[in-house]
Amino acid sequence: MTVFPQENLLAKRRYRPALNPLTLKQLRRFRSIGRGYWSAVILTGMLILSMGAELLVNSRAIVVSYQDEWYFPTYGAFIPGRTFDLPYDYETNYRELKRVFKERGNGDWVLLPPVPYDAMENDLRSDIYPPYAPSFSSGHYLGTDSIGRDILARLLYGFRITFGFAFILLACNYVIGIAVGCAMGYWGGAFDLLFQRLIEILNNVPYLYVIMIVASIVIPNFWTLMIVMVIFGWTQMTWYMRTSTYKEKSREYVLAARALGATSPRIISSHIMPNTISVIVTFIPFSIAGGITALTALDFLGFGLPPPTPSWGELLAHGMNHMESPWIIYSVVVAIVLVLLMVAYIGEAIREAFDPKKFTFYE
Repeated sequence: MTVFPQENLLAKRRYRPALNPLTLKQLRRFRSIGRGYWSAVILTGMLILSMGAELLVNSRAIVVSYQDEWYFPTYGAFIPGRTFDLPYDYETNYRELKRVFKERGNGDWVLLPPVPYDAMENDLRSDIYPPYAPSFSSGHYLGTDSIGRDILARLLYGFRITFGFAFILLACNYVIGIAVGCAMGYWGGAFDLLFQRLIEILNNVPYLYVIMIVASIVIPNFWTLMIVMVIFGWTQMTWYMRTSTYKEKSREYVLAARALGATSPRIISSHIMPNTISVIVTFIPFSIAGGITALTALDFLGFGLPPPTPSWGELLAHGMNHMESPWIIYSVVVAIVLVLLMVAYIGEAIREAFDPKKFTFYE
């Protein structure tokens, strides 16, 4: 049978995947809430930039052109100074190399990041003790801490670590919480009672004390904190999913699916969970904010990430101990407030956009 171009185009349109009309309404509603939408745009842009933080804030050069050869040190192995005819074998100081190339005047050049300092680098001077005040001439745009580390570099890398921690914590808590909550609400009975007692026990154990005990035994790191917080953090989403599943499993579409022979896993995954998506999505921004504040608080108290890991909590504690250098605490407080404010605006907009009462009604 011959298929004409117009018929072929109609066939492509017929099988092209499209978003659910209800989802489109929810997305339009989210976009209409200005402060939530623009907060999401700005925060997404910040996260994308933080993924390539080494190209913006780094002591290594982005590109070095030397004797008609090009070097890309940012994501590669360290290059010794003798490679560029400098009198040492350790890693090249690219700020010094740029000055040397300028003095030689032979056409070699170095392209440095906008902030040419690493988050763990100590930039010390011979004429004055740190911390150094903000200065555009030195490249320390937000100043340094008491051991000469750049504040802007530690803020940016701390932002990436904090959000990475919050996202991984969110994923682990949601996977466990949604699975257990749906199972509790769907099967009920002894299974439900057993997990209710388990959740009540976990909720009555202060996880901060557990972290303190763990920190007294081993040096806490990223994954140690993650495991402890996941053990105690999945219970909140479990209660919401249990309640939603109890409500949804008694509706007609679930009864119809069961009458048609659908298995319990299929009913939960294909029918119940899609109808509880508003509960899941609504709590995501607030769960991320909770992960950020939890890690910041632990770092502030000294039970978080080990030094010299860039951390907002460690920087906040550092600023509290050096009040004579106000730029330290001002920088981190403004960063924390702005990020949490944007996350809160996004959460409010999502809750408003995905509110089922705006687009649906129940008999």
